[in-house]
Amino acid sequence: MILTYIAYLDEFGHIGPYISRTDPKHNDSPVFGLAGLVLPVNEVRSFGTWFFQRKCELLDFEISRSGEHPATWEKKGASLYTARNVTQYAELRKFTNRFFNKITTVGGFVFYVGIKKTAAPDRHNPNFLYQRVLLEAIKRINSFCEEDCTPLDNFVLALDEHDQRDALITASARSMYSPTQPRRCLIEPPFQIESHRYQTMQAADWIAGLVGRLGAVWADPSAYPENVVHRKYFEARLNQAVRRSGIRS
Repeated sequence: MILTYIAYLDEFGHIGPYISRTDPKHNDSPVFGLAGLVLPVNEVRSFGTWFFQRKCELLDFEISRSGEHPATWEKKGASLYTARNVTQYAELRKFTNRFFNKITTVGGFVFYVGIKKTAAPDRHNPNFLYQRVLLEAIKRINSFCEEDCTPLDNFVLALDEHDQRDALITASARSMYSPTQPRRCLIEPPFQIESHRYQTMQAADWIAGLVGRLGAVWADPSAYPENVVHRKYFEARLNQAVRRSGIRS
């Protein structure tokens, strides 16, 4: 039976140039990429419900204090997966393992692709960087559907909102219909959604928040010693849940 997957991806790291963590200007993150989850389409509704319930349990105090409806309240992954939170809250560590288990149990997988930034600030092009990472993500998920699935499966791609929407969709469409290496398993060019209205995109953002912490310590370990705690608790389990993922040096 042919499956259709939906890949939900959000940004991790920082799109701008990086010199060092102590540089007065270019100090945000040594990596940039996209991360999230890939789910069979028939599992999306039930997974969204599961994530919503776990979010409400884990962050009940913050949600209640906000006064917002929990369906449209969101906690950014970069704020959730701080070294302090990971160290202090066993509930977060337990949830994260359940999170990865749930994704793989329903037939999905975690996915990330990124780049360690090395270009000098005067040669750094953030729009080109995003486009490069996006096309690599499409290539890798397409390869999963073509080479790892029997028969060939297909997928659609959902991204968080981005101000370069037109350029990104155009580049994706050209990649789909490339005369030399078409991405035949991508059904349509990516579509963009508002994360606060989609539990699945919030889930992708949480994964991106965690991968961003791990990516920083992988790329520049001496500058991010506090992120060793993320490696301790999550690296092995993440490696079990991912497919065709990595951060290029």
